[in-house]
Amino acid sequence: MRIKILFPLILMLLMTSASSGEELKAFVGGMLVDGTGGKVIHDSVILVKGERIVAVGTEKELPVPEGYQTISTEGMTVLPGLWDMHVHLMINGHSDYKYWDKAYINKLGNEIMPASAEQLLLAGVTSARDLGAPLKESQQIKEAINNGELSGPRMFMSGPFLQHKPYPGKEAFRWGISSERDARNKVRKLKDAGMDVVKLIDHDVMSLSHAKAVVDEAHKLGMKVVGHSHKPDEIRVGLKIGVDNFEHTGLTTAPEYPDDIMTMLKERTAKGRISGGPLFWTPTVEGLWNYEYVRENSEELDNRCWTRGLSKETVDDIKQSILHPERLSYMQLTPKRKPTLKKKFNQLRNSGAILLVGTDSGIPMKFHCQSTWHELQVWVDEFNVPVMEAIQAATYWPAKFMGVEQDLGTVVPGKYADIIAVKGDALKYINLLQHVDLVVKGGTIYKEKGMPKEENLTLKYPDA
Repeated sequence: MRIKILFPLILMLLMTSASSGEELKAFVGGMLVDGTGGKVIHDSVILVKGERIVAVGTEKELPVPEGYQTISTEGMTVLPGLWDMHVHLMINGHSDYKYWDKAYINKLGNEIMPASAEQLLLAGVTSARDLGAPLKESQQIKEAINNGELSGPRMFMSGPFLQHKPYPGKEAFRWGISSERDARNKVRKLKDAGMDVVKLIDHDVMSLSHAKAVVDEAHKLGMKVVGHSHKPDEIRVGLKIGVDNFEHTGLTTAPEYPDDIMTMLKERTAKGRISGGPLFWTPTVEGLWNYEYVRENSEELDNRCWTRGLSKETVDDIKQSILHPERLSYMQLTPKRKPTLKKKFNQLRNSGAILLVGTDSGIPMKFHCQSTWHELQVWVDEFNVPVMEAIQAATYWPAKFMGVEQDLGTVVPGKYADIIAVKGDALKYINLLQHVDLVVKGGTIYKEKGMPKEENLTLKYPDA
């Protein structure tokens, strides 16, 4: 009864605001998975005014008011725009980091990072978290996207890693910490530059007081701390100092997480809100899980989607570097790590940690236009994660972690109109997300009927 009363009131408000000059769009007919974890909405209607959603309902309950442009989503699954919580805009799948970091350092801001961002957007990723790049370029790319000068996801950035000492040749995007004062100063520098999170790495070899100063200063400034977790002591130290979100499913070829780490994890997750909210973990499993298959069946690497925005010379360079997937030193240990992944993933999931979809997108052979749906497919089809849980790990929970759930993460009235759609039933066939047919960010359509809307984009494919 309440719904019947509400919808006429909503329609009256919509009709009175239709003359405001803002663009009015109605996405009509699809099966809406709104990201809340509740029941799907069949024959859905999403009304958008300008950048935001103003009403959600069904075709029966919510007729489209006069003045709205109707975009059909019949026969499609409609979802919130995806999040990828671990991307690297500064790399594009090249296999030789040492070479790449030197050869492309001056191309990051004007070619590499803009291309990565637009590729993510066209793959249905409307929000992404970049975890490691030079500060200047991180700041510029984020601002350019926010100002509409570049097309890409809503970017949440860490800027440079913080660690004990930067690795040689990587000083532009890895900052060393020499004291507690230095730790606090560098965190403030990141905050002042508009960075959203702090990324810690190798904090197991950093002085405990220095690592704790990083976390304490970040929390004082309202920033979350993301901790690398390839090594057992990175996790142990991270839990002691209050890291908010751990990355990767590490410990190399060890078959499982040690008992003491699992005890610490369960103690932390049991505290919940009392300790500042849930503990979050971004497993980034797909690149490891699928390596052997890609090594033997590499045709997907020829997909032209990853060339968008890159020069022909850059494309040729990347292609040459991955010509022989079986020879990549980066991946030689991967076949021995794969058998450990499902066990570790389930340990994390069963610990009470909230898992987030992130991909390490940009690492060798992992392209920004493919990585996110690949990760979701492994979660659902290989690791048996319920599809709704996986979708929330790429929509609702990332927005919650970043503190922007009032604006992003679900398709409900009042939030930004970040919406994607795919033909068919993605709840049954999650890999349909490899072909996102509709991409909307902030009410602007960037892809429709499977084709980029070039007038709303800033980059293109290379000439050859």
